[in-house]
Amino acid sequence: MPDLNPLSLWRKLLALPNESRAKTLAVAFLVSAVCTVIVSATAVILDPVQQANRRAEQAARMDAMLAAMPDMAALIERTGGDELETLIIDLRTGEPARDVAPDTLDVEHAFSDPVSTTPLDPERDLAGLGERPDLVPIHVLREDGRLRLVILPVVTQGYQSTIRANLALEGDLQTVAAFSIVEQGETPGLGARIDDPAWQARWRGKRVAGPDGQLRLSVVRGGGTDEFQVEGITGATRTGNAINNGIQFWLGPDGFGPVLERLAKDGR
Repeated sequence: MPDLNPLSLWRKLLALPNESRAKTLAVAFLVSAVCTVIVSATAVILDPVQQANRRAEQAARMDAMLAAMPDMAALIERTGGDELETLIIDLRTGEPARDVAPDTLDVEHAFSDPVSTTPLDPERDLAGLGERPDLVPIHVLREDGRLRLVILPVVTQGYQSTIRANLALEGDLQTVAAFSIVEQGETPGLGARIDDPAWQARWRGKRVAGPDGQLRLSVVRGGGTDEFQVEGITGATRTGNAINNGIQFWLGPDGFGPVLERLAKDGR
């Protein structure tokens, strides 16, 4: 009857010559098994720490986003609500991506290194991006379940740079609460003036769409003549056009249009 005592088997293994294939395979298996156990145990032990780190990182990202938006903290306080929540939206469906945790994707990563993309035909590519990321984070503020504020990332190709901005809409999803440039490299003294808080303040209170539901929010040359028009910056026509095109794209059917329709329908 074979000896199955583990100690006996271990002694027999050690007694084998080092160049033995059986000994090599057995040692490799044992090392792999031990490493697997150590890694699994470490993952279980460190999981609470990792979750805490992810929550802290998400909070830091949120603070950085709000810091980049002039008066946004005051706007949120004035608007009221419970807590600014991040939702990862799948733009292919207009629905939240249930299998993607909000703390795993930030705006910069979504646009600089997207998980998946949809190529855009030139006639649809108003923002000049070439391709659109499918998973994009948005931020919503609710009060007792009622939608109070939605913050949408806007990315467009400017005259000399990629322009990144945040567009905040009030709970009716038709009124601009704020517009803030996050990143730009436009011509100093001209297009770069989109960073000017005074220009960004021109967006506040503007309306997104007309009574017929058609998108009408736009950046125009000269003075804005109605509640849908934002006056552009003199001498920065190309930059203004780029932002206008970005707004048309991201509020349209290939951007957040279906998302806003769903939010308006659900009332949440």
